[in-house]
Amino acid sequence: MKQSPLHTVLCERLGIEYPVVAFTHCKDVAAAVINAGGFAVLGEAMHTPEQIAADIRWLRQRIGGKTFGIDLVLPAAVPEQRSLEELLAQIPAEHRAFERSIKAKYDVPDPKRPPDLYQWGGLDQSRGLKQLEVVFDERVPVFASGLGSPAFLLERAHQLQMQVWGLIGKPRQAKRQIEAGTDVLIAQGYDAAGHTGTIGTFSIVPQVVDLCAPRGIPVLAAGGVTTGRHLAAALALGAAGVWTGTLWLASRESDVNQPLKERLIEASCTDTWHSDCLSGFTMRTLVSPWHREWTSEGAPAVLQPPLQSLLSAEYIQASLDHQRKDLMTEAAGQGVDYVTAMKPARQVLSDLVDEALDTLERLGGGTQ
Repeated sequence: MKQSPLHTVLCERLGIEYPVVAFTHCKDVAAAVINAGGFAVLGEAMHTPEQIAADIRWLRQRIGGKTFGIDLVLPAAVPEQRSLEELLAQIPAEHRAFERSIKAKYDVPDPKRPPDLYQWGGLDQSRGLKQLEVVFDERVPVFASGLGSPAFLLERAHQLQMQVWGLIGKPRQAKRQIEAGTDVLIAQGYDAAGHTGTIGTFSIVPQVVDLCAPRGIPVLAAGGVTTGRHLAAALALGAAGVWTGTLWLASRESDVNQPLKERLIEASCTDTWHSDCLSGFTMRTLVSPWHREWTSEGAPAVLQPPLQSLLSAEYIQASLDHQRKDLMTEAAGQGVDYVTAMKPARQVLSDLVDEALDTLERLGGGTQ
């Protein structure tokens, strides 16, 4: 029987049907995608070690023996160890005053609970390493590092038969991770959601593919991937699959706030901004009043990570707690144009695969 053109080395290594990786912070989305034949990496950087362990057990109960991944943030450019109180105290008075002016101008209420960010593994290195210990203890099949190099943990992970994936945005980052022995590289373009570099997807992916080819390292294409045509294009560039995120935010299983889902469905690519005003790192997110104020003439300089994240945390938490659609922001890529309805995750994956197969058949047959 003729093999599907979507069956790649990634499918072989993971035992999956389709070379589509869903990066999601929602375990219901992860379970749905895995059970529908794709693969999922669950973002756990905002959770305590105890919550991470519980989520891993929950996911395993629902996917049987299928493989899955966990993503954490391991940035080196943060303090080795600082309490939340010590970090908050480092925010200058000038920046607190600017924050208060934004809240007053847009009638931003106080959040109803402490911001989720207060548990973020990226606040200091100690937090991230404690989260990482859970991933090792649970022998998670795939560990992915969305920010920061995973090179220092490769030896231990491989001893536990774990795969380690690294997300990169520059060829020099790819070279370092290839030499370190990273199992899969995710080449992420400028049009991606979240923390990104400055190179476009169609430029970074083939460069990283060429670097990885001599070692037989699979490459995933990331950045703006929301349709089957994007998947077909990624395979044409030499990628073994795609890394997708924005695609799943408005799915029915997603735990994203309902008004925020509506914003995502309504958004176009020009509604996403590449800015450092939320975290101190450049990241692509839906534009909000917070973004616009940080481009104003009187705005202070953006703080270094993780202080800028702590400064924006109450604004973000308040927008969600009080269902203020006009204030909300979310990491979203330029492919958000193609997120047009709230569909079950299984259907999202099926639609993506069907369009990719139709595209490849059309190209192979030479039809228009």
